[in-house]
Amino acid sequence: MGIRDDQREKVVDLLSAHLLETGLSQTSLRQLAAAAGVSDRMLLYYFSDKADVLTAAMARLAGELAMRLGSALPEQERLLPADLVLRATAFSTQPEMRRFMRLWIEVVAAAARNEVPFVSIAGQIASGFRLWVDARLDVPPGADRDAVASAVVAIVDGLALIDICDGNDMAPRMADALGLILGRKDK
Repeated sequence: MGIRDDQREKVVDLLSAHLLETGLSQTSLRQLAAAAGVSDRMLLYYFSDKADVLTAAMARLAGELAMRLGSALPEQERLLPADLVLRATAFSTQPEMRRFMRLWIEVVAAAARNEVPFVSIAGQIASGFRLWVDARLDVPPGADRDAVASAVVAIVDGLALIDICDGNDMAPRMADALGLILGRKDK
């Protein structure tokens, strides 16, 4: 790896941290360059354009999230959909995960407005989430695995959305309620 590639990797690290901290609110080229500690021109030396900058930073964050998810729920472990929903919900509503989920919701909102590059980024991340869930599902033969994986993702993302919008102590209360709804907890 050359000096340019090393510097680019450092910039991507700084930009990823910036996005987790500020969300999408400070993503002008000038703000991104400042967050990376480089000039606008230098940022464009490392990346072809702003879309490339954001795509690289989001890819890094998706990779970090995948590592965290993989640690919380190893791929070799197979769970029934309801159990996977509960485990993924417990993980995704932890305080340190809130920044990731908040940013994900912002990316989805930007994609819904057809903002470039977020349509592509949201599609790639959503596909990655579904594949991650699918690899951990224990469903009967003939089940529509993609639909089940998509439903699990929708439930977890929906709970994260409520948690982010409501704040306070809603996450653990929702996890308890979800356990009751799915028949996995007695209260």
